[in-house]
Amino acid sequence: MRVLFVSAPLTGHAFPLVPLARAVREAGHEVLLATAGDGLRADLPVRDVAPGFRFGAVAAATMVRHPLLIRSELAGTGGTRMVGHLFGAVNDRLIPGVLAAARQWRPDRIVYEPLAAAGAVAAAAEDVPGILHENSLYDGPVLLAATRLRGRPALAAPAAVIRIAPASVAGRGLHLPMRPIPHTGGEPLPAWLAEPPRRPRVLVSRSTVAQPGPDRLMSRVAAAAESVDADVVLVRPDRRAAARTLPPNVRTTGWIPIATALAAGAAIVHHGGAGTCLAALTAGVPQLIVRGAGDRRHNAELVAARGAGIATDERDITPELLTRLITDPVVAAAAREVSAEIAAMPPPEQLIEAIRQAGR
Repeated sequence: MRVLFVSAPLTGHAFPLVPLARAVREAGHEVLLATAGDGLRADLPVRDVAPGFRFGAVAAATMVRHPLLIRSELAGTGGTRMVGHLFGAVNDRLIPGVLAAARQWRPDRIVYEPLAAAGAVAAAAEDVPGILHENSLYDGPVLLAATRLRGRPALAAPAAVIRIAPASVAGRGLHLPMRPIPHTGGEPLPAWLAEPPRRPRVLVSRSTVAQPGPDRLMSRVAAAAESVDADVVLVRPDRRAAARTLPPNVRTTGWIPIATALAAGAAIVHHGGAGTCLAALTAGVPQLIVRGAGDRRHNAELVAARGAGIATDERDITPELLTRLITDPVVAAAAREVSAEIAAMPPPEQLIEAIRQAGR
């Protein structure tokens, strides 16, 4: 069986497809990832379907065309309107290359993430079953349906939908569940970070996608951390945080595999990206999530509603809030419950037969 995976050209969209693609390959099948831009960093056989693609340029052009949607999108209250326009423009760039890859490679199945509508277009064009692989806490079919493709008919429903979000957090129990396996890339942990901490260790992570406004998350945490009884680690600090004199209990590191670091972490503070949310839920680690643009407010509020984390705004990060993050037994218990729920979900290798049967 040949399985073509398709993702938008961003690491946060491509990386969640890697565990299933690896499982398919290890079962003796062939896999190929069709993507572009930063998606090419996924550790898989890849096809660059839009050479020279720059996400920032497409995003800027989309914002110019839809200025009235910018404010609500940056606040995380815009629903799927802006994302539909943005990823419609992204997929308009991807579709020719994905169609060419599908014609040349002749896959038996096409697996695509919700904002890679080019995969659905290719599945219909080649008359092969298309499988929607969710990669976040947001409802995948809703995101797919929101994508505005120029001059194309409505997308056909996928033959199957794979859900990686735990049901107690995101609901949607009718899709095929699959355990999320965090795959965030990065260098091996430095020796000091691999050692067991002497006191609670709090990781601080930011988005891999450049933001239109100033990112003060790490600076706020660093300022609040000095009076907190914990060791704080800024992962990939932004220039503002890297330039300041940090308190003695705050250290920095480069791009590391967050999931590995979380094994010895007491908590994580982050921007609300779905990959980081799911990594923390899988590890059973409490999280402080800063509400932000796109789906980040949605993610923060889902995790907080489940009790496995705390949602906040950047300006409200204080020593008291960081202390609560590492000491609140209710949040810690809820995080462990969700981790156990995720551990009980089927691993990727158990989805291979469902992929084979999809569309029959």
